[in-house]
Amino acid sequence: MSERLRAGILGATGMVGQRFIALLENHPWFEVKVVAASPRSAGKTYEEAVAGRWKMDTPIPEAVKNLRIVGVDEIAKIAGEVDFVFSALAMSKEEIRDLEEKFAKAEVPVVSNNSAHRWTPDVPMIVPEVNPQHTDIIEFQKKRLGTKRGFICVKPNCSIQSYTPVLTAWRKWEPYEVLATTYQAISGAGKNFDEWPEMVGNVIPFISGEEEKSEKEPLRLFGRIENGAIVPSDEMVITSQCIRIPVLYGHTAATFVKLRKKASKEELIEAMTSFSGEPQSLGLPSAPKQFIQYFTEDNRPQVALDVNYENGMGVSIGRLREDTLFDWKFVGLSHNTIRGAAGGAVLCAELLKAQGYITAR
Repeated sequence: MSERLRAGILGATGMVGQRFIALLENHPWFEVKVVAASPRSAGKTYEEAVAGRWKMDTPIPEAVKNLRIVGVDEIAKIAGEVDFVFSALAMSKEEIRDLEEKFAKAEVPVVSNNSAHRWTPDVPMIVPEVNPQHTDIIEFQKKRLGTKRGFICVKPNCSIQSYTPVLTAWRKWEPYEVLATTYQAISGAGKNFDEWPEMVGNVIPFISGEEEKSEKEPLRLFGRIENGAIVPSDEMVITSQCIRIPVLYGHTAATFVKLRKKASKEELIEAMTSFSGEPQSLGLPSAPKQFIQYFTEDNRPQVALDVNYENGMGVSIGRLREDTLFDWKFVGLSHNTIRGAAGGAVLCAELLKAQGYITAR
């Protein structure tokens, strides 16, 4: 495309906001035009605002270094300068819910990494390879909001990307009971080891709110649209435990599955490795060419070796084997701040642009 769409980032100075900045450098469809953060940072250049706390491995992109921070509450100003926004806000759920809806009502599409609207009935929660059809709900949402182009779309919790794609690839065999224990990186809490030294050599067996998200959000992805609302699937139950472990990036999931229909190991592996969705069909810029890779080695996937598969947008699976209580078990790995957060949201925006929901103003 000859002209890139103008993007704003709400919460641009936090870890996920920084990941958006890094991923959007030289993006073929989108260009960062506005960086917004808390009013106390307003007026500073982006480089000044993140001085001493830039957490990415790559330098701050030159194109955003000198952009002036705008307060996230300056809705009219931001709305006049962008075609849509990404949301990576660090506020209370109530504040985020209110602010995102205000942007939508100002006719600014919002693609959110936040959880505030994940259970709003007419807000689609999307993993583009899993449920791209759920964007159909946007027309109902716009009618409720009274907007012509403004709406909210969200992506799900970062940890479920490590096993939900496999359940999607296996839908023909009807998974109906799932146990998933996730081992989650500290960056999922927006921190690194300098900020969280007590995590070095430590494991914490509790992450607030994660188990509910891990158990419920996949059911919404597998749900259906009825009467202007997304109804979660009742064909599956999921139970989960979520544990914080001392790695910087990468969420691992040990997953156990019961299937209503019999399948061989070879069939299950083929279904995973050949699985593709709308992003691959459309050739979206951030889409992994192969969404799921499978390892035959007993000691894979590993965070140190595999977390950046397909530029962090792919999912790595290994150790598929029969189980004595469930039918099958496997280990999954995904990059929590790329596929699970900012990268997943960028792919959602690409899908929405391809479907005609995000356009130039």
